[in-house]
Amino acid sequence: MKFLSPLALLTVCSLLAAPLLAAEEIPELTGCAAKRQDISAQIEQAKAQGNSDQQAGLEKALSEVTAHCTDAALKKERENKVLDAKHEVSRRQTDLEKAMKKGDSEKINTLKDKLANSRKELQDALNELDK
Repeated sequence: MKFLSPLALLTVCSLLAAPLLAAEEIPELTGCAAKRQDISAQIEQAKAQGNSDQQAGLEKALSEVTAHCTDAALKKERENKVLDAKHEVSRRQTDLEKAMKKGDSEKINTLKDKLANSRKELQDALNELDK
């Protein structure tokens, strides 16, 4: 009887773990396919909320993405966004350095906040690049 109990427990655990392992094997969508999936999810959410105007707009966006989106163009667009964000961070850093030389503490604090926001936008753009 003692042998049967661990065997039954192992069998139950194996059966419960199988769907979890199968779920992990599904690759995450990237590029235009991920964009289409995201828009489709938003459409379903708009339907559930009864927002027909938003649903119509999202369906139009989905048809545009389906017709015109290419992974290469999307990647290029995202790379350009990263490049723009890097330039913005650089510009903000230069502005901050100039303010620090002048010693204007109020302007320094304002520019530090702007630099932090620019860095966050850069990080967001880098995260989008991998999608």
